[in-house]
Amino acid sequence: MIPEPARTVHTVSRVLKPWAKQHRSASPLFVRGEGCQLFDDEGRSYLDLSAGLVAVNLGHAHPRVVEAMREQAERVCFVSPALRNDARERLAERLARLAPWPEGARTFFTTGGGEANEDAVKMARMITGRHKVLTAYRSFHGSAPGAGTLTGEDRRWANEPGMPGVVRFFAPYPYRSPFGVRDAEAETRAALAHLELVLEHEGAARVAALVLEPVVGTNGVIVYPPGYLEGVRAITERHGIVLVFDEVMTGFGRVGAAFAAQRFGVTPDMITMAKGIASAYVPLGGVLVRESLARHFDDVPLMCGHTYAGHPLAVAVADAALAAMEQEGLLERARELDGWLRAAFAPLAARHEVIGDVRGLGAFFGIEFVRDRATREPLVAWYGGVNTPMERLIAALRERGVVAFGRYNVVLVTPPLVIERDAIAHAAAVLDEALAATDLLTT
Repeated sequence: MIPEPARTVHTVSRVLKPWAKQHRSASPLFVRGEGCQLFDDEGRSYLDLSAGLVAVNLGHAHPRVVEAMREQAERVCFVSPALRNDARERLAERLARLAPWPEGARTFFTTGGGEANEDAVKMARMITGRHKVLTAYRSFHGSAPGAGTLTGEDRRWANEPGMPGVVRFFAPYPYRSPFGVRDAEAETRAALAHLELVLEHEGAARVAALVLEPVVGTNGVIVYPPGYLEGVRAITERHGIVLVFDEVMTGFGRVGAAFAAQRFGVTPDMITMAKGIASAYVPLGGVLVRESLARHFDDVPLMCGHTYAGHPLAVAVADAALAAMEQEGLLERARELDGWLRAAFAPLAARHEVIGDVRGLGAFFGIEFVRDRATREPLVAWYGGVNTPMERLIAALRERGVVAFGRYNVVLVTPPLVIERDAIAHAAAVLDEALAATDLLTT
């Protein structure tokens, strides 16, 4: 057992926190992690119910990954991305085996998901010679100026006017349909008709790429109704549009397969990835490009580059993390976790009127809160809303030893894939208690 570090008294944090007013109360000072647990400087343990930010798929401090980090640090920590490196080559080979394309794939590495989405768009524009890019309104693709423009929700507003050429559309949301329907088949038909109409008005021949989360992430954990992803694939193929799946959250076992592309049986042209690729032990992202498109750059310069692209320490850690996940059966384990999570959290709706919907797939669940279950009025406005009710709930969970992540009226239940059933049941009991003790309806 690693000894606990001596407690340090911190009166003022000099760290600026993301997406938050800085005067909010500070969290505990976390100093260590192990499996599904985080530990603060006082030695108290917390269940990590959201795997960090839907990222620590393998759990904290996996010994195989820690050892790979040490070994690589002793060998070499930096080799220019313009040169070949053995660890980089190994990970690219592993990713090609995991990819959904029989023809094979190549990877362009980045340091995170936002960069990956920006580079995927740049590649699609170079390959097609087109300029426009379609993204969904209820989406998040990163926060830098380019990725922030691709983002469809209010976190893009600080970037505006942003990158030109981005056009948004409405994707399905079965619980609160943007098309005014409550039938899954009708939702799919309406959403696909809407997408066709947007393409008609924008000129499909001018669209280089369509970027889509195969399951919506922090904007509510929305699983699209049957037929929608298949329909999007058919539309993009018909118009020669590069389909990019943003699998930063859904990749590497989160929905019960290496990628959501395999889980849904819908094959895009590119997959962007980050988070779970290295189980968030080190920053790493990338664009997985099907071989038929990657060949374009055999004779045309690839105008993408980052100093830390394919950083040897990062790729060695990622290769060890993915090897561990494959050997321990964790890429598919979320199919089992799906049943455990559903059984533990769905019954809470019967005890708390503030819960409107419990939904998800694999180990990727969201709990949506409402003011009125009959009308489905959200707890707070989603765009530019007030986070105060959610902050109270997250704080109440943390006081009871559970760390979770939530936005506006949705809490994410996305634990590490190594979680056991008793820990899931414990987390549900803690949420039950926190809801009973917290008034969410007061803003």
